[in-house]
Amino acid sequence: MSTTPPTTRFPGRVRTAALVAVGCLLVAGCSALGGDEDGSPAGGPGGHRMKVAMVTHGGEGDAFWDRVRKGAEAAADKDGIDLTYAGDADAADQAELVRDAVRDEVDGIAVTLAKPQAMKGPVAEARKAGIPVVGLNSGMDAWRSTGLLGYFGQDESVAGRAVGDKLNGLKARHALCVIHERGNVALEARCAGVKKTFEGETEMLYVEGTDMDAVGAAVTARLRQESSIDEVVMNGAAFALAAVESVDEAGSKAHVATFDLDEDLVAAVERGDVQFAVDQQPYLQGYLAVDALWLHRTNGNVSGGGVAPVLTGPAFVTRANAGAVAEFAAGGTR
Repeated sequence: MSTTPPTTRFPGRVRTAALVAVGCLLVAGCSALGGDEDGSPAGGPGGHRMKVAMVTHGGEGDAFWDRVRKGAEAAADKDGIDLTYAGDADAADQAELVRDAVRDEVDGIAVTLAKPQAMKGPVAEARKAGIPVVGLNSGMDAWRSTGLLGYFGQDESVAGRAVGDKLNGLKARHALCVIHERGNVALEARCAGVKKTFEGETEMLYVEGTDMDAVGAAVTARLRQESSIDEVVMNGAAFALAAVESVDEAGSKAHVATFDLDEDLVAAVERGDVQFAVDQQPYLQGYLAVDALWLHRTNGNVSGGGVAPVLTGPAFVTRANAGAVAEFAAGGTR
């Protein structure tokens, strides 16, 4: 999940910053992407290229969100879509980014619902303007009530319960579940899921995710205070790697497990430094969200029928299968 990012704005506003536009490569074979062989516009009815905005609560330079973005860009390339991507961890600023997209008259919006209440107003404005909105990554329990057309992601409660079951199988007795963004519904649901199925003791530790040194120090301090903790469950690859150092510094015998992964995390699993990781496949989330908006515009499709989410996880990455994932992680798609 994200740390505090710089703000990215959409066109047409004084506060506009950098945008990333992703389009069809106007070369021979572009017709396979939905346009004519001469490079004429593709992406939907009316003869103009479809414009899609993806607005997340993720930060620039965060490996997790880079994977989401890569998936979105791959779908945009395939479908002949002009894609803009923006993110802000602050809920009010993320909501304003959605409003920017509405004012820019895009043809579709993909949004994360880390703070669902903040998104209700701008999503309603998009719907009033006739702009379909889909959700991804965060907000599994809120996407329908928020008025989204569809949702692509992991059921975080299910994933948490699966981790609790796995810890039971590993004979763990005391788990520390670390939440690095208070109020983030996805992180809260994960740790609540762990607590629901784990037969040992589960305690939550809230830390400030924008300061990695503070995260490590807080985990180290808690491990020194409570020697019975034998499992540290983190909520992101970078946080898990920091927790490995915390375990060493505390002289603890605890194992580290995590939700989400990147290349370095997969290598840590291969070495045995991290016990396992839960992969929600962020690349797939970004890809499916953009592709679903294109399919809705060009063929009237509604993924999940508008009543069920499209699940992208959870899948466990362990030492036994990390090698098979490593190549894709190195390419930035897992």
